[in-house]
Amino acid sequence: MLKNYFSVALRNLLRNKGFSFINIFGLAIGLATCLLIMVYVMDELGYDRFNRNADRIYRIDGDIKLGANHFITASSPGPLGPALKQDYPEVEETTRFRGQGGFFVRKNGQNIREDRVMYADSSLFRVFTLPMLAGDPATALRDPQSVVITEQTARRYFSSIDIVGRTLLINDTVNYKITGVIKDLPSNAHFHFDFFLPLSELELSRRSNEWLNQNFNTYILLKKGADPKKIEADLGEMVNKYVGPLQGAVLHTSMEAFLKSGNFIRYSLMPLSDIHLHSQKLGELGPNGSIEYVYIFSAIAVFILLIACVNFMNLSTARSSNRATEVGIRKVLGSLRRQLIFQFITESILVSFIAMILALCIAWLSLPGFNALAAKDLGLGLLARPWLIPGLAATVIVVGTLAGSYPAFFLSSFRPILVLKGSLSSGFRTGFLRNSLVVFQFGISLLLIVGTLVIYNQLSFIRNKRIGFDRSQVLVIANSSSLGDKTETFREQVLGLTGVKGATISAYLPTSFRRNSETYFLNPAMDQSSALNVQNWPVDDQYIPVLNMEMVQGRNFSKEFGTDSQAVVINEAAARLMGVPDPLNRTLYEMPHPQTAIPNKWHIIGVVRDFNFSSLRASVEPLVLFRAAAGGSMAFRVQSRNIPGLVAKIEDRWKTTAPTQPFSYSFMDDDFNTAYKSESRMGSISGCFSVLAVFIACLGLFGLAAYGAEQRAREIGIRKVLGATVTNIITLLCRDFLRLIAISALIAFPVSAWYMHRWLEGFAYRVSIGWQIFGLAALLIVGIALVTVSFQAIKAALANPVKSLRTE
Repeated sequence: MLKNYFSVALRNLLRNKGFSFINIFGLAIGLATCLLIMVYVMDELGYDRFNRNADRIYRIDGDIKLGANHFITASSPGPLGPALKQDYPEVEETTRFRGQGGFFVRKNGQNIREDRVMYADSSLFRVFTLPMLAGDPATALRDPQSVVITEQTARRYFSSIDIVGRTLLINDTVNYKITGVIKDLPSNAHFHFDFFLPLSELELSRRSNEWLNQNFNTYILLKKGADPKKIEADLGEMVNKYVGPLQGAVLHTSMEAFLKSGNFIRYSLMPLSDIHLHSQKLGELGPNGSIEYVYIFSAIAVFILLIACVNFMNLSTARSSNRATEVGIRKVLGSLRRQLIFQFITESILVSFIAMILALCIAWLSLPGFNALAAKDLGLGLLARPWLIPGLAATVIVVGTLAGSYPAFFLSSFRPILVLKGSLSSGFRTGFLRNSLVVFQFGISLLLIVGTLVIYNQLSFIRNKRIGFDRSQVLVIANSSSLGDKTETFREQVLGLTGVKGATISAYLPTSFRRNSETYFLNPAMDQSSALNVQNWPVDDQYIPVLNMEMVQGRNFSKEFGTDSQAVVINEAAARLMGVPDPLNRTLYEMPHPQTAIPNKWHIIGVVRDFNFSSLRASVEPLVLFRAAAGGSMAFRVQSRNIPGLVAKIEDRWKTTAPTQPFSYSFMDDDFNTAYKSESRMGSISGCFSVLAVFIACLGLFGLAAYGAEQRAREIGIRKVLGATVTNIITLLCRDFLRLIAISALIAFPVSAWYMHRWLEGFAYRVSIGWQIFGLAALLIVGIALVTVSFQAIKAALANPVKSLRTE
């Protein structure tokens, strides 16, 4: 019997090739999209789970409020980790990271810039699963001037991994001994470094207020059975125990007064496996993902698959009149309704099976393009799990049953006497459920189109917004500190080139994302009520003019004023934070070193207009600029019609000045756009999925239009005989579809407006959602639908009415 069901199903598919192609191809596209998104979601959800003890590893995060400043950080004080291990037996091990920027490594007489550098405790390999290919993990980071590198780095410098005991010359000063080579970190780790140096190598501050600095990323490994909530609750006691005594000695206030004034210092535990998708805090070790995008893409995958299933249901019910006679004869010959239902569901499952095979091929062929779009390195190997075959089989059955259930019950319900008398009519305009499904299809398509347009507008707004400085035609050399005492010589040589209008040197450019916070006070008593926690950047006197920033009060730094060595320029956000009508000539006091009783004093000489130096998701932070010799990056304002030629001349000056140092550069506007890669990727992926959704919906629409025209062939013939024009016929056939699209728009537009408004709330600076977005989305969907339907409508309108009426 089962063999007979499949034989009949296969015969019906071959008999109706057009119908079968639309169903199978549409379903295959939907399933392929689901497979690609499944691979993406599995990768996102699998971050850091390669660690054997991932379920017992936690990061200590900070939540700190000082005066008007509130910071949520991925960092904590240096002593906190060791103190936890000492005070709590539930803590099996701790390890800390601290970044100090990159360095230069000598290879074949040339220095190579390495930025993926991190200092770590020797306990690193006892907390994280980082398999060591050479060396002893127990001692690898124990000695000063030792370094552990990744396999790829070892092969890059030595073409081998058997290199323990060899040395690397770093910054042309110190030979670091290689004590270990580890496997390359998996792509789904939340940190990626090539060099690990011992934290003891840093001259860590021994100041009594070290507990007040949030400079370390601290991780703890709990013992089996330990309760993380208990440890988290006890972190408050640790603050009282270790930080409390420092309040009076350093901040001149008691812990009680500190808390009563609305301030607090709190710490919490973040599970390791939650960091990638649930953490966007200050001091992250790298860019993280977003659980919101995982939800969005998962929903899109489900919606696209549902659209493909709806196509099958609609086309099957629309063809009901073609198979009504078959149903009637089967019933007369004794077929039971359950047998007919099983027959039709078998056909649906067969379609689903063929579509799944085709979907696997499409997904495999599309994976390189999807990787480029999503900036991933995914492989279908992620699907090589024990449950894959049962999972795919279940998907085939579920999708086949879902898509075929309504047609099966609908077709099997026909009464044979009515069918055989020809009394059954399932005209195209009937069928509330079928029309509702068309509304659902185009409603989802409109949601995706509106979402894509809003994302595109927001990204365009970000790229073109006035952000307080001019980032166009600014060439940045990030490793200018490698020039040493030749830095000024190089700058003067480049300034002598035609097309170079100015130069500034600072490690803290608006697009560098390097940050340095400091606490200032409005009075010499330095009580917490006058505390200002701000960004604190060293710059030169050319910083503001080269970046075309605007002074709104006072003046810029000048070499003509010797007192500018103790002067600062603040931004408007810092002026508002001070809460004074005129900040000029006011004095800011900086916390002194414990060995000095006198605080540093700074006088304000100017206020610069706010400029964005972090993501436009956040408002501009308070900022203090002070004049100091601070290397790190050099920025040149250029103006030339031959930028490549000018860059080549700058490179020549570099090679002349520092022949052993690598020359690398970027343009500031490119650096700025890098910050919004995740939003750009989301916009691109959403755009592709929108196209797929509309394409699949139009496949179904094409089929419905074809069957609609076929069922109304006699009506069209009569109308033409009575004088109807081609335009009248096309309008007649398109009108029903346009009505359904209008209903889709009425439902989809409010939903999309609500959701995209929520998405935009994540940006401090954002566009508004105007009616133009909805108008353009409506025009797009109507235009595509009309093109799809018009093909069949024109074909029906131009047909010879004699052919459709000669049997009457």
